[in-house]
Amino acid sequence: MTTTLSGESEYRLLIGGEFQPGGDGTYDIVNPATEEVVGAAPEASVEQARAAAAAARGAFDGWSRTSPKERAALLQAAADALRARQQEFVPLVIAETGCTATVGRTMQVPQAATRFERYAAGALEPSVIPLPPQEMPATALAPGGLIGAIARRQPVGVVACITSYNFPIVNMVGKIAPALAMGNTVVVRPAGQDPLAVIELVNLLHEVGFPEGVVNVVTGSTPATGEALVESPDVDMVSFTGSTGVGMRIGEVAGRTMKRQLLELGGKGAALVLDDADPRTAIGMISSVWSFHSGQICTAPTRAIVHRSIYDEVVAGLSAAAGRLTVGDPLERTTVVGPVITEAHRARIEGYIAAGREEGGTIVAGGGRPEHMARGWYVEPTLIADCRPGMRVVQEEIFGPVIVVVPFDDEDEGIAIANGTDFGLYDYVFSKDTSRAMRVSRRMRAGNVGLNTVQRNHETPFGGTKLSGVGRDGGSFGLHAYTELQSVVWPG
Repeated sequence: MTTTLSGESEYRLLIGGEFQPGGDGTYDIVNPATEEVVGAAPEASVEQARAAAAAARGAFDGWSRTSPKERAALLQAAADALRARQQEFVPLVIAETGCTATVGRTMQVPQAATRFERYAAGALEPSVIPLPPQEMPATALAPGGLIGAIARRQPVGVVACITSYNFPIVNMVGKIAPALAMGNTVVVRPAGQDPLAVIELVNLLHEVGFPEGVVNVVTGSTPATGEALVESPDVDMVSFTGSTGVGMRIGEVAGRTMKRQLLELGGKGAALVLDDADPRTAIGMISSVWSFHSGQICTAPTRAIVHRSIYDEVVAGLSAAAGRLTVGDPLERTTVVGPVITEAHRARIEGYIAAGREEGGTIVAGGGRPEHMARGWYVEPTLIADCRPGMRVVQEEIFGPVIVVVPFDDEDEGIAIANGTDFGLYDYVFSKDTSRAMRVSRRMRAGNVGLNTVQRNHETPFGGTKLSGVGRDGGSFGLHAYTELQSVVWPG
């Protein structure tokens, strides 16, 4: 039997301060690199999901009235505890996600601790917005006079936090930390593929002293528990990161009761490489698709839209870059590209590669499975050139180590191709002329645009347009996302 990080013999749910086994048993979590079982996750029942929402509802009144200093202290304690146990969490995250050791040690666990710390400080940010008084004339309803006013941010209530598999604890902390900082209670529902580190994270929050019912966790291999949370009358808001299809379903169901929604959905990032771009910079940035969690990231610049004057140079550079990447065991420090999350997902990616070839694309690099990896769900870093804007591989999110390249002849055409998908999460513009890059960025229909970089600034508002989502988080914007504005007026 698996021993958890908490020293228990099995992973358990936390509902209203009580640890529970899954009402519908357990299911295996499999290491994508070795195909071995990492541990058995609780299969929560629909009844347990509803009970978790009810527990969060019961805890809301008390938690929402705690002082910001108290909430900040608990969030900082969570950050400190996670940092102290980083060496325990990292191997578990690597085992269940298949991310490389470099990503696990630098991006997964440390970033989660940093987010706790950021929102510990955020809990202390002013929640009252002063407004100038207005001189109002007398009416049949009121005597008129000088009317003062404020707007203040109030917690939404109970938040269902549902996340994707690629960055399980980072993405989850990015939801629960600002929600808790603003006085909300939460029900945590991690991705079915890799919930174990999130279960341990919730155990850690319990250990540092969050009151019973403030943080609850339910897990499952099917959508049933997530659907129960979205439908629950005890849930006031759904914060979701994942596929566009699931997000659209959440929007339909949540809309029936006007639940607040924060939906960070799929992407098909365009890297628009203008004629005056530095090819080496563009190649270096775009090739990060392969090295950053095997392309399993929604912000990845997977569509290289390249001016024809430097097209051949960029394609050749990307092909050479793909050939230099080490594909292998995530635990090896030299490994740059690890596996994808499941066998089914690998088959899906391979289907897209086949479709790209059938539609006339040229497989310049990769396109198959690495021959030296006998086990694990690996896909070679793949480059498909000579693509046209309407091809499936150009239009649809693949979510794997696949880059497609589309040529263009003039700036307007390039911008039109970049904007010519249903997605609008994160795009990129490459040009040596920063003024030009800034001007072009204004025409990109995306919630986020990087200029000559794929680096993020975590204080910026993050979210998408079109089918890439609704709402914004990140920095103080993340705090605002988990509040309702309430106006208060008075005479004088």
